[in-house]
Amino acid sequence: MWMVIKFEKKNLPFLKKEFFQKLGSKPEFYLPTIKIQKNLNNKLSDKEFFLLGDYLLCFHESFKNKNIQETLKYSRGVKYFLNGFIKSQIEITEFVKKCKLSEDKQGFIKQSFFEFKDKKKFKFLSGPFTNKIFTIISENQLKIKASIGKLSTIVSKDDYLYSPV
Repeated sequence: MWMVIKFEKKNLPFLKKEFFQKLGSKPEFYLPTIKIQKNLNNKLSDKEFFLLGDYLLCFHESFKNKNIQETLKYSRGVKYFLNGFIKSQIEITEFVKKCKLSEDKQGFIKQSFFEFKDKKKFKFLSGPFTNKIFTIISENQLKIKASIGKLSTIVSKDDYLYSPV
């Protein structure tokens, strides 16, 4: 069963350690991450962000037990458990599957995870055009043809991140 946990980022290692100790067997933690490139002083630097902010997904069979939930909610690093996670197991499982299918070789979420319908303007979050605003001229499953001012280019959807403006 999946549990949704709001956690303190600085205490994540302690949270994982306590869950391992209290549950006896190994829980599965899932924290989807994206890598965005920032342009600082004409240098590109990579920044990693948690897709869910300060929420963490954790799987263990014993989460059905209310006593286990009570024991774990006082673990170091746990702010609280999101209510209703028991009723949302199918949705959480589907979300985890979609995230894992959209991961690259390093485990970061690729652009193919995001679906933008009926949007006009976008901004590159990675690559040589970081922070540049563009419009999509045409697209297929693998590539987009983008217009950045007077420049027109074709880029791979999997290689670069972009978001609507």
